[in-house]
Amino acid sequence: MNVTTQHFNTALETSNPSALLETIVEVPNIGWEDIGGLDQVKRELQETVQYPVEHPEMFEKFGMSPSRGVLFYGPPGCGNTLMAKAIANECQANFISIKGPELLTMRFGESEANVRDVFDRAHRSAPCVIFFDELDSIAVQRGSTIGDAGGAPARILNQFLTEMDGLSAKKNIFVIGATNRPDILDPHF
Repeated sequence: MNVTTQHFNTALETSNPSALLETIVEVPNIGWEDIGGLDQVKRELQETVQYPVEHPEMFEKFGMSPSRGVLFYGPPGCGNTLMAKAIANECQANFISIKGPELLTMRFGESEANVRDVFDRAHRSAPCVIFFDELDSIAVQRGSTIGDAGGAPARILNQFLTEMDGLSAKKNIFVIGATNRPDILDPHF
């Protein structure tokens, strides 16, 4: 092995592709064995997320369109993040974790750009599971906030829904949202 190849291999082991540098994209090391109980939930997640990622040709063969996302509901600390990481690990998919408020900014149009950026990163690192924690901060019912900052919450939600609508089975991107306030989420979400 020549010196150049050796240097390249060393660099390859210690660096990430440039598309993955902007955010933490990982394949988590948490599996089903780390989660006690919840057998029915695990089975449903396998059917909804894992099977379409591992066997997209079967869905295409039968003309089925797999689900592109699920919503977790529960109080803080009930294991939503753990469950999302476990399904990403089981699929050997990259995992992007975002807290909803991280996407919000004061500048006009920047929050929508943040949403686009998250989905762009997911496209570049597919197969990918995107986990949106505190989803109620960006998917609030349109028109429900008083003095809604010039319609910013509605624009953010519209951008999020547009990105979700653009997902297809071939892109191998799955979205998991988590909230403890499903009553305030937009009904179109």
